[in-house]
Amino acid sequence: MNALRQKCLTKTELQNATVGTIRRKLLKLGALITVSTRRILIAITNSCPYKHIFATAHRRLKILPNTT
Repeated sequence: MNALRQKCLTKTELQNATVGTIRRKLLKLGALITVSTRRILIAITNSCPYKHIFATAHRRLKILPNTT
């Protein structure tokens, strides 16, 4: 969670949030997840107040180097 906050949530309203707050606002969302052969789609409702922060974190996670 600390790495997520430092690398993906900078310059958002959750940059100084606690682990519990990040978990409650970003990870405990109601979403429809569709898994296909080539991709995983996550459909978040339009009324989600933190949708833009989730999208920002996802975009930043995608550009991080793979360390495996």
